[in-house]
Formats: sequence, C-alpha cells, structure tokens
Amino acid sequence: MVDLSFSDWKSRAAGLSFRGQAFIDGKFVDAVSGRTFDSINPANGSVLTAVAECDAEDVNLAVAAGRRAFEDGRWSRMAPGDRKAVLLKLADLIRANLTEMALLDSLDMGKLVTDAVTVDAPGSAHFFQWYAEATDKVYDEVAPTGPGDLALVSRVPLGVVGAVTPWNFPLDMATWKAAAALAAGNSVVLKPAEQSPLSALRLAELAAEAGVPDGVFNVVPGFGHTAGQALGLHMDVDCLAFTGSTGIGKKFMEYSGQSNLKQVWPETGGKSPNLVFADCEDLDTAADMAAFGIFFNQGEVCSANSRLYVERSIKDAFVEKLIARAEGMQPGDPLDPSSKMGAIVDEKQTQGIMKFVEAGNASANLVTGGARHYVDGKGCFVQPTIFDDVSHDNPLARDEIFGPVLSVIAFDSEDEAVHMANDSIYGLAASVWTDNLSRACRVADRLHVGTVSVNTVDALSAQTPFGGMKQSGFGRDLSLHSLEKYTGLKTTWIKYKT
Repeated sequence: MVDLSFSDWKSRAAGLSFRGQAFIDGKFVDAVSGRTFDSINPANGSVLTAVAECDAEDVNLAVAAGRRAFEDGRWSRMAPGDRKAVLLKLADLIRANLTEMALLDSLDMGKLVTDAVTVDAPGSAHFFQWYAEATDKVYDEVAPTGPGDLALVSRVPLGVVGAVTPWNFPLDMATWKAAAALAAGNSVVLKPAEQSPLSALRLAELAAEAGVPDGVFNVVPGFGHTAGQALGLHMDVDCLAFTGSTGIGKKFMEYSGQSNLKQVWPETGGKSPNLVFADCEDLDTAADMAAFGIFFNQGEVCSANSRLYVERSIKDAFVEKLIARAEGMQPGDPLDPSSKMGAIVDEKQTQGIMKFVEAGNASANLVTGGARHYVDGKGCFVQPTIFDDVSHDNPLARDEIFGPVLSVIAFDSEDEAVHMANDSIYGLAASVWTDNLSRACRVADRLHVGTVSVNTVDALSAQTPFGGMKQSGFGRDLSLHSLEKYTGLKTTWIKYKT
C-alpha cells in the first residue's frame, strides 16, 4: 500500500507528464485532423493536457493496424505461454508505476487518489495477471464421434475487438476489456471515455514496453458520436464490448445491424436495490456498507446500491445510522488522503445530479446533503445525499442518477421487498441483509439481477462474472466466462481410415 501525505501527492501530481496523442500501430500519433480537446481536472477546472480528437479516419487506421497484426499472427498465433509472459510483464509494469496510474485517474475524473492507488491500479495489475495465467489453461475439446471420425472443437480469437469504456473507472474498465481480449489472442482498438483518456494512453505505452506487438493494442481517444460511432459501424471490427449507459448501448446494437452484424456485448445502466431485513443482527455493518455502496467513487458506479429498501420496524433507526455516516463522508480534494469523497467527473454530470436533487426536494424527505460543495471555491463536488420516504415510482428510485444520492423506501413484507426490487428496467446487482439463511437463499433466488451480494455490497472478483439482466445488458466481464465473448467455436472434422 502506498502511504503518501497530501503534500506528497500534490508534488507528484505537479511533476506528472501526460500522453495526449492517440496510440496506433505501436506509435503515438496526432489525430489525422489535427484536432484536440482538453482533458480537465474536475476538482479545480484546470486543463491537464490537450488530447487527440480521433474520428473515423483514425479509427480506420487503428482497425487496419489491428487487422494486419491479427492476420500475420504476430499475437493471434503466438504460443499461449509467450502471450502469458508478455501480459505478466504488463501486470508488473502497472505495479511498478502504481502511483502514476492512480494519479492519472484521480486528476482526470476526480476519484480519490487513495482509492485509485489501493483499488483501481492494483486491481488492474491483478486482472492482467489473472488473464495472463489463463492463456495456457483454457482447453479445447474432442467431440464424441464414431470410428473413423475425429471432431476437434477449438476456441479461437475473433479478430479485431473494439472496446468502448466509461469514465468512472478508466483504468479498471480498460483492463476488464483488454486483458481478456488480448489473452484470447485478439487485436484491440480501445476508445476510452473523452472525460478520462489519460490512463488508457499510458497503459498502451506500458503494453508496448511489455512486448505487446505493434498494432495489437491501439487507443483512439475521442468523442462517442465520432470515434465511438465509427467503431460501432466499422465493417472490419468483429466484436464490440461496451460499458456505459443503456441508451448508448442500444445505439451500438443498432450500429451492428447497420454494418456487419458484429457481436456487441453491452454492460449498461443500473439502479441496484439494497434490501435490509429486521432479522439482520449487525445493523451497524449494514449501515457502513449501505453508505459505502452508494457513496464510494461519488456514487459514480453502475452497480451502486442507490435504492435502499428497509423493513419498516427498523427503518427510522437505520436511517439515523446512515445520516451519521453520510455526514462523515463529505467530499474534499481528491489528492488529500483525509478526503472521504472526490469530485464528480465534470460540470455536466454535476448539474444532472443536482437536477434530480432539486426535483427530489419537492417529492421526498431530504434528510442530509443535497447541495454542491466547493474546495477553495472550485470544483465539481456534491454532498452525500439521502432522501427518506421516497415513493417507489419516484424518478429518484427509478432513474440512474450516477451520483451520491440514496433513496430510502420502507417495506412490510419479504414479498413486497422483492417485488419492488425487481420492478425496474435494470438488473445489474442487488444486496440482501439478513441472518436468516433460508431467507437469504430464497430472496437471492428471486432477485432478477446478475449479482446478489448477501451481507455485503457489490461483491466481485476475477473469478466471478460481472454483468446484468434486462436493460443492464448481457455482456459479462471478469472470470473465464468473459473469454467466451472474445472467442468463437471452430469445429475441425477429420475423416480417417480405421
């Protein structure tokens, strides 16, 4: 664990250099158009650097580089053990540059640097290592046939994978897509969110240093309606993995139909319910984790536990516990280790959150927070906010706010709690708090979501798939299952003389 003071972090941030060019075919290059856009620190409004504004021309170059690399086999036909060694080296390089990678994400999108250096950056190294270790441990099959026939079933890379990633976990989300796709032998063209491209560009540089061949891993920063759309419509992209909003996920599905029927794997919005039953014996831990589940990363988490359903007999007491925890989690400078929350990613997102808060003031009971916050008169900060007595059909409880806003709803029975939890267009994750084992199993079985966390929140690991149901999409990241979306099944049938 990196243990640095506020002044140490500020000093390291001041000495940081930024890569702003696109990374195509093993080189950093300007956008073909020459255009750039500013990467802005949301904590103070300062410009970090100018970033290449890639569009369709740049995407064409990156996809062509990826296709050449795939076809000549420099990576796709490399021995699995050799690919493994390269990806293990990349994991080590991320660890060797841990503070730099953490600072890039903190400065670029406002997250706490203490979270970035203890969770995001080491997590990315871990996931690259995990998929590296998987490269030579995924076996093909021999199908059962009669004498004279040998049917081999191979799992083969698809070709060129497009990856479009969000701004809330810039390095982590790039890793979740790229590590699995590269381990499977594909070429990758990554379009990071325009709000937070810096760690992805540095990752490309580290990948080249680790030995990933030219053209295999490309990064094209730019805007969704240009670079992102170009990837979605490209006739030579074989697969597109996307994490972001449900609306944009639907667009990528449309782009597939309008182009080459490329596979699209969306991991989209969420409005995760957290169910707290009166038979939960440790309500203090439940309150700690309920606060963490909505206020971690400023609530900018697709699986954030933003809907809290509490059994009526304990609701008022539980809300008091939550208020105390929220009041101790006020935002501050993301580089200050004493800060409990960081900055919202940009002014547009901040204003969007505040519109929900303003509307909520007229329809629910605001019990804490509800205001913008400033550090030295600057920045995109929002106080941790809790609304009590929220109607189940209130937009506070229906729409994805993607900020530190919690809606509290009382329930009287298990059936009612499950019905309200499932009554959503989303189905990404849910949490259940109870010490009744039968209830835990029964409720978990009835919740229509991708992950149910019992007596914790937002549980995940490299060993378990992450993704959702309904309009949270059907893509799956993490675990060996994620390799399935970056590979195809190929049958080779051989007739022989008996």
